[in-house]
Amino acid sequence: MLNGMDSEAEGMLQRPRVNKADTPVVLFDAWCPLCVGTVRFLLGKDRKARFLFAALDSSTAHDLLKKCEGDPEALESARAGSTVALIRHGRLHTKSDAALRIAAELPLPWRAMTVLRIVPPFLRDGAYSALANRRHRVLGKLDSCHVPDPADLGRFL
Repeated sequence: MLNGMDSEAEGMLQRPRVNKADTPVVLFDAWCPLCVGTVRFLLGKDRKARFLFAALDSSTAHDLLKKCEGDPEALESARAGSTVALIRHGRLHTKSDAALRIAAELPLPWRAMTVLRIVPPFLRDGAYSALANRRHRVLGKLDSCHVPDPADLGRFL
């Protein structure tokens, strides 16, 4: 470790390590009823507490997004709060890819959703975007930002 950065060989600096551990972080829209409902669902189904959570509009999420790897369009989509985002091993996953990677960590029957990976990403992401782009129009916005239950507080960054 040199200047807070990992190096594989002395003198060869690499990117700062961001969430390189096995603990994935789910970034979500804390003002969206659908997104908050999904987080509550994950908290209930994730019995092994594999996931951590952060609101997309939080400083924590912004810091993680600055340091993680991902294509520029995915990073912008996450910064804009228009997609669920998953950061794992320093890499950003968004839209249907994030949803299916999250499902892969859940117990059956939810894990079975990963079979949808056979559907081409442009179709999966098209369906995902159609829902995401209408969620506030259909469901509205919460009056206040999501506040986790005290028992789950340690899972939120």
